[in-house]
Amino acid sequence: MSEPVLRLSGIEKGYNLGQPNEVRVLRGAEVTLAPGEIVALVAPSGAGKSTLLHIAGLLDTPDAGQVEIAGQDLTAASDRARTAARRAMVGFVYQFHHLLPEFTAAENILLPQLANGVAQADAMARAEELLVGVGLGKRLDHRPGALSGGEQQRVAFCRALANQPKLLLADEPTGNLDPATSDTVFDTLMHLVRDTGLSALIATHNPELAARMDRTLRMENGVLTPA
Repeated sequence: MSEPVLRLSGIEKGYNLGQPNEVRVLRGAEVTLAPGEIVALVAPSGAGKSTLLHIAGLLDTPDAGQVEIAGQDLTAASDRARTAARRAMVGFVYQFHHLLPEFTAAENILLPQLANGVAQADAMARAEELLVGVGLGKRLDHRPGALSGGEQQRVAFCRALANQPKLLLADEPTGNLDPATSDTVFDTLMHLVRDTGLSALIATHNPELAARMDRTLRMENGVLTPA
């Protein structure tokens, strides 16, 4: 049996927001993603899904529990080790694209590769390959301001995949788009993930999008259950 790409075990997380009692966001959350598996994470706003994704992506640490990516226990890893693991193994997509406005579409995909030590010529070739693959081969030199919302998000998908991660984490990746554009852009994301054999955990409010993934986890009151 293949080793899970992501395993979260007994994840607990709380915040003290100036209140007498701590707000518990995650209560023993358990997630396991097999290689190539795409899982929907469905939760109402404020339920803790972004916190879970940040812990899975090594951007935050749990109060208790264990975080493993590709068999590596990174729960108590140093900041440097977490940063290195995140760059090598994790891609992120957010509701808003967060592209750098002063750089072209290709350059936005080039930069994270350069930060990961990839030679510039190889990084640009990878950027062009990804953009052509999502139908943006003629938009390589366009800055984000010259792209539509759907095009900007497709560039963000390509940037998340630039370093060939093992795990993709997406937080409402089409939530800022109109329904027609959302459907088209989500198709692009699914094809990218399937074609690269990634494992993905994708948060969405949309039950129709969730139904197109391999399975769904629902979060309520900090607890994850199969939908």
